Amino acid sequence: MDSLNPELPPLTVTPAVDARVWKFWGTSLWGIVIFAAMFVGQVGAIVYLAWVRGDPIDLASMQRVGSDPAALALSVTMGLPATLAAVWLAVRIKKAAFVDYLALYWPSWKQLLFGAVGLILIVVAWETMSRALGREATPGFMTELLKSGRDKGAALFLLFAFSVAAPMSEEVLARGFLYRGWSASFLRVPGAILLSSLVWTVVHLQYDMYFLAEVFTIGLWFGYMRYRANSLWLTIVLHALNNLTAVVLTMWLGS
Repeated sequence: MDSLNPELPPLTVTPAVDARVWKFWGTSLWGIVIFAAMFVGQVGAIVYLAWVRGDPIDLASMQRVGSDPAALALSVTMGLPATLAAVWLAVRIKKAAFVDYLALYWPSWKQLLFGAVGLILIVVAWETMSRALGREATPGFMTELLKSGRDKGAALFLLFAFSVAAPMSEEVLARGFLYRGWSASFLRVPGAILLSSLVWTVVHLQYDMYFLAEVFTIGLWFGYMRYRANSLWLTIVLHALNNLTAVVLTMWLGS
C-alpha cells in the first residue's frame, strides 16, 4: 500500500488492459515522432531567426544564431507547442481523453512536499559528491550561457525556457506519454519508470557521463512520483523547481 495514495496497487501489479492506450511498440514509435516534433519546433525557431536576419540557411549560420542566449531560449520554448501537438494527435487517434491519458491531475500538498524532499536529498547527494571529487556542480557551458543571457538582458526569457517550457516538454514526453503506454505493456510500472528515465537521460546528451548519471537518478525519482501520485503535474512542478533553482543560482549567485 502507498501511504500517500492507499488506492494505488503495488508496483508489481499488471495494469488493466485498455484499448485506448498505445502499448509498447505503439508508444515507442509515437515517442520517436513526438521527439522529432520537439526537435523540428526547436530547430525551426533557429531557422526562422536566421532567415529574419538575412543569414544563409546552413549549419554554420544556425550554430551562430543558436549560440545567442535569446535565440536559444526561443528554440527551447518552441519545442513545447510542437511536443503538445504531437502528443495530442497520438492520444486523439486512440480516442482517449488528453487529461486522463497524461494524468494531468493536481497532486496534494503532501505528495508535492514528499516529492520535493526526495528531490532535494538526491540533488544534495550529487552536490556533495561533486565537491568531494573536485567537479563543477553545473556544466561549464551552461554556466557561461546563463551568465551571458543575464548580461545581455535575456535572463527572464531563459528563465521561462528552462524552468517552464523545457520541463513541460520533457515531462509530457517522458513521464506523460511514454510512461503511460509502457506501464500498460509487458514492462509494467517498474520497466516503464526505468525506460522512460533512460530516454529522458538521452535527451540530455549535451552533458558528460557524470551529469548524465545525475539526470538518470533524478528521472527515476520523477518516475516513481509519477506512479505514486498518479500525477504528471507533480513531476512537471518538481522538474520546474529543480531547473528554476539551478538557473537562478547560476545566473545570480555563481556556479
